[in-house]
Amino acid sequence: MKLIVGHTNMDMDCLGSMALAKLLYPDHQLVRSRLIHPVARDFYNLYDSYFNFLKVKDIKDLSVESLVVVDTRSVKRIEEYLKVMDGMPSTITVYDHHPSDSSDLDAQNVHFENFGSNTTILALELMEKGIEIRPDIATIALTGIFADTGNFTHENVKIEDFKVAHHLMDCGADINIIRRFLKTLKEEYQIHLFHDILNHQIYKHINGHLILFSYIELEKQISGLAAVAEKVFEVENPDAYFSIFSFKKSASSIVIARSQKEAIDLNQLLGELGGGGHSGAASVFLKNKSGIVVQEDLMTYLVENISHAITVGKIMTRKVHSVKEDWSLMETSKFLESVNHSGAPVNNPDDELSGFITLKDIMKARRANQMHAPVKGYMIKNVIHGKKDLSMRQIERLMFGNNIGHIPIVENGKTIGLVTRTDYLNFIKYNNHSDSLMNTVSMHK
Repeated sequence: MKLIVGHTNMDMDCLGSMALAKLLYPDHQLVRSRLIHPVARDFYNLYDSYFNFLKVKDIKDLSVESLVVVDTRSVKRIEEYLKVMDGMPSTITVYDHHPSDSSDLDAQNVHFENFGSNTTILALELMEKGIEIRPDIATIALTGIFADTGNFTHENVKIEDFKVAHHLMDCGADINIIRRFLKTLKEEYQIHLFHDILNHQIYKHINGHLILFSYIELEKQISGLAAVAEKVFEVENPDAYFSIFSFKKSASSIVIARSQKEAIDLNQLLGELGGGGHSGAASVFLKNKSGIVVQEDLMTYLVENISHAITVGKIMTRKVHSVKEDWSLMETSKFLESVNHSGAPVNNPDDELSGFITLKDIMKARRANQMHAPVKGYMIKNVIHGKKDLSMRQIERLMFGNNIGHIPIVENGKTIGLVTRTDYLNFIKYNNHSDSLMNTVSMHK
């Protein structure tokens, strides 16, 4: 027998991968997990006639010649299939995009790419082989890509994900169906939960990161909790979000987490607690653990295990071009032009920060024919400045809240660095690639 399986609790990316795997391996049969994510379940029901899934009980005691596994390399995540088969399959082929998966499945053929979606890997192979993808299958596949890339906003999105999406649209993927089924909060109880969480959330600064926590008690576990957590994360925009749902009936809890920082690797953090997922999205089910103590224990655990955030001292420009209070505006203008800067800190006779001068300030003097006047008369005297241990969120508030593009970093009254728009943009660009960030920043030190 030849089979195609995905991980337990099949999500849309898993379902999209299986749909495309069936085109690559038409002589294999699809087997569904006992558990299906709510969004994937709706799609499964809609396209049931295409999938024609076998159930786990249908493969009991069968000898499997070839097994194609999609969206995981972990034995644990396909255990429900392996334990009912008659021995291990003769040949195992894997398609996976999880860089931190356990990778303990002894496969003869492994197709791994760190794309935003696993569906992308199979679609590229179909494109290379010139295999046609029907509109309904293209719709399933594109929904999987949208779901696993967070509508192409997750940090692991690659150009290949966009190329495949373009191809699937050419194949007739229906964006209206995709939009309808990926609408996150479709049920009334989800909307109530969403608003309840917004009224019961706690922000904590942990090792320089802004972390959001919420705790909600429910009678029993219900579907659609991940969609609620996703929407809260989107609206509140913290560095990471840990949503705890405690179930009275089973005396258990589930932690659903989201992160937008490489320093907060959720797959690693929650993996230590028995859960898993992606670096930016993961969850863990805690048996025999419920109540607010779960949140308290989680906070303590994160303090001990989350890496410290990048501070301003790491990204600031250290070579600061300053001017003196008694310089003329003409002299200052020529100096700024020579160093290709639009502004500079101003120092008093003791070399302490006393102001800031920009080309806009100098233009005012030029219009008034006052270019011979000293800098002190036209400089900004109440300078917005910061310290080197500020977080990037704090710098953002200073920069955007005051509509300024230069923030002197001061220590003992003296300017030791400068954060500019360029520094900030480089940080955003290379936020999830710290080595690149350090290399880029060092280029203009």
